[in-house]
Amino acid sequence: MDIYTRKARWKWYLAAGGLVIVLASMIITRYLTHQLSIEERKKVEQLKAAMESISFETYNEASDCDVTFQFEFVRSNTTIPLLLVNEQGEVELAVNFGPKRDTNRVFLQKKLQELIAEGQLPIVVRTPEGAQYLYFEHSRILRLLEWYPIVQLGLISAFIFIGYLGFSYARRAEQNQVWVGMAKETAHQLGTPISGIIAWIQHLQALYPDHAELQEIVRELGKDVKRLELIAERFSKIGAAPELHPTNIYELLEKVRAYMARRAPRRVQFDFPDPNLPPVHVHVNPHLFEWVLENLIRNALDAMDGQGTIRAQVHTDERYVWVMLSDTGKGIPAHLHKTIFEPGFTTKKRGWGLGLSLARRIIESYHAGRIYVKESTPGKGTTFAIRLPRNPNAAV
Repeated sequence: MDIYTRKARWKWYLAAGGLVIVLASMIITRYLTHQLSIEERKKVEQLKAAMESISFETYNEASDCDVTFQFEFVRSNTTIPLLLVNEQGEVELAVNFGPKRDTNRVFLQKKLQELIAEGQLPIVVRTPEGAQYLYFEHSRILRLLEWYPIVQLGLISAFIFIGYLGFSYARRAEQNQVWVGMAKETAHQLGTPISGIIAWIQHLQALYPDHAELQEIVRELGKDVKRLELIAERFSKIGAAPELHPTNIYELLEKVRAYMARRAPRRVQFDFPDPNLPPVHVHVNPHLFEWVLENLIRNALDAMDGQGTIRAQVHTDERYVWVMLSDTGKGIPAHLHKTIFEPGFTTKKRGWGLGLSLARRIIESYHAGRIYVKESTPGKGTTFAIRLPRNPNAAV
């Protein structure tokens, strides 16, 4: 199992774990709110009994029963909002809705209608003068507790999101430092043997000037050494701000085609634009951009198993230049269209999985462009799109 499959699974595991926590929290909170609502209703029933006792004892002047406890119990309710309504449907008493609202008749009548509309059945309070009706609303603490799981979910989501952004930024910064260090060290290590090979080539040229066959071999070696120097130069530019130059995209494509066609199987055809078309200039670093195209073509060759067609197309508008590179290879599954650009991802038995990652870095970080899989059909082929701004300072 590769690192990106494990990474995707861990994301699902973490999401499932978070969901379990939230569901458990909702179940516990629902249980607690249910129990608290039962307790609040019991308290309202007790308040009703206390109010009835006070009413009857106050009405019966001959009674010597002490109702101090009942009075204190009624006064102790400072959390549950109550409405005491007479038989005509008028609010006679209200408590715990707020200092101003408890005397606001318009608000109280509206609140009464809301409670009736919710289907709340009143608690009947028996008094010597007749019946009164007690309506109540759950306490503010209980209502807030009902919202607790949603608030908790929001806070957990925000924490995970901020943490993910922070870790992603730190990981990308670390990856960038590794890329730059590796690239510069590679360029440095290549420099010494390249210099030695150049010296030996010059020595052979001077030692056997009349040996035609040897001189031909030396010239070919010289070409390969120049290629190595170009590769070392490309690596040395990673991490530094490369110089961008106005370049005819058709000429650059033709240069890459000519180089790669000599190294491709004979049954692979290259369908590239005519380099003599009216020039389309775009600001690029030719060495690095050639590297990107070569990486894409090598991947196309690997996907075609020695036969097929590699096609390049150029599209332009006022802001951008698009380079489309297509092949008739195996194609890429849709769920891998983004993953293939991650460092270390590869479907090959050999290889480090760095080519497309470097290509994206070169296009996006150095050229303010974008590279992506435009379309791909398994068994039919893939089209990569490179979008470059005509203005080198334009934002992506």
